[in-house]
Amino acid sequence: MTAERDPARRDGLEEAERVELTVDAVAPGGHCVARVDGQVVFVRHALPGERVIAEVTELHKGFARADAVEILTASADRVEQPCPYAKPGRCGGCDLQHVTRAAQLEWKSTVVREQLTRLGGLTDAEVDALGVTVAALPGGALGWRSRVRYAVDAAGRAGLLKHRSHEVVPIERCLIAHPTIQQLPVLTPSGARWPDAEAVETVASTGGDVTIATVTEGVATPVEGPETVHERAAGRDWTLPAGGFWQVHPAAADTLVGAVLDLLDPRPGESAWDLYGGAGLFAAALAGRVGPDARITLVESSAQGAAAARENLADLPRVEVVAARVETALARRRVTGPVDLVVLDPPRSGAGAPVVRDVAAARPRAVAYVACDPAAFARDVRTFTGLGWRLAALRGFDLFPMTQHVELVGLLLPPAR
Repeated sequence: MTAERDPARRDGLEEAERVELTVDAVAPGGHCVARVDGQVVFVRHALPGERVIAEVTELHKGFARADAVEILTASADRVEQPCPYAKPGRCGGCDLQHVTRAAQLEWKSTVVREQLTRLGGLTDAEVDALGVTVAALPGGALGWRSRVRYAVDAAGRAGLLKHRSHEVVPIERCLIAHPTIQQLPVLTPSGARWPDAEAVETVASTGGDVTIATVTEGVATPVEGPETVHERAAGRDWTLPAGGFWQVHPAAADTLVGAVLDLLDPRPGESAWDLYGGAGLFAAALAGRVGPDARITLVESSAQGAAAARENLADLPRVEVVAARVETALARRRVTGPVDLVVLDPPRSGAGAPVVRDVAAARPRAVAYVACDPAAFARDVRTFTGLGWRLAALRGFDLFPMTQHVELVGLLLPPAR
C-alpha cells in the first residue's frame, strides 16, 4: 500500500513528516503495517484498510514508526476512544481503545497466528488446526486493572508514560484502572502531590485491600493501606506483599488455573513441577488434583515470591519451594525427576532454549505453557518442536483489554513413548 507523495521526492521519510497512506495488516506491538515508497511503516492508532494521514515518530534502518493523526476513510471496526488520553502523543498505555471489542479479540488472534508461523515454524495448516481464538474475561474492557503503577514527573505529578518514551503524561483518571483505584487521591495533574517520589504504586485486591505506596530509588514505601494484601483464587485465600506479583485482572488467576488444569488433566499420584511459580497459584491447584501424597516442586527466583509461596502453601507439605532461577535449578539438578506434569509460566522474555531442553529431557507426560508474549512463546514452541514435541492445544485470553497484550495457555506433548 503506497502513500501518495510528491513524485519529485526520492529521499526517505523524515521525522515529523505527514504522509497519506493506506493501512495494511495488524502487526505485533499494537501497530498496523503500511508502506511508503517501499519502506515499511508501523502505524499506531489505525486499523487495517483505513486511509489515514500518519505522522512519522521514529526512523530506523529499514522501517519507520508513525501515528495516524487523521482518519480519511475509517474502518467499520473503529470507535471513539473512551479515554481522552488514548491518542497520538499522549498516554501509551492503551493501544486499542479505537477498536471495537470484537475486533480487538480478532486483532490479538491474528498476531498470535502470525507469530506461530513466522517465529514458531508452524505451518498454516498446523495453526489452523489449533483453532486459535482469544476469549474475553468477565467484567468488560474498562475498570479491570487491579494494580497500577503511575510514573511521577519533575513537578511531582503522577501520570502515565507516552508510547516508547520516559515522558510522563499527567492525567486525571485512568479508565482501565479498577474503580477503587480511580477514586484514590493519586492523580492531581494541576498540583505537586508527589514531590519526592519516582512512582506511585496502587493495589485494589480481590480480598478488598487497598494500598498506595511511593517508590523512591527503587524502594516502595506504603503511605496508605496495609503492607500485605489478600487475594482469593483457585478456591484458596492468598496473602502476599502489596508489591508482590499477582495477576492484574481480577478474573485472570481463576481463568488461567482453569485452563491449565483442563489441558493437563492431572491424575492422582502424578508428580509436577511449577516453574516460575510465584506465590504458588498453579502448585496449589495441581495439589488439589494429584492428591496429598504426590510430589510437587515449585521454583521461583524472587526471594519475595518464594517466601510468599512457602507461607501460602504451608498446608501442603508435599510441595517443595526452591528459591532459585529456573535455569540454574534445572542445570544444577536442584529439581529432579521423574516428573509427570510441568507448568511453565515464564516472564515476558520466555523460558528460553536451555530451560526448554531441560524440561523436555525430563520426559514429562505434558507441559502447560502460560505465556504473556506471543513472540517469546512461539520461539519456545519452535525449540520444543525441534525436539520432537508438538503443540497440541492453545487457548488465548484477553487479560489486558484495550491493550495489545494477550495471554496464552498452550499444551505441549512429547513424542510417543
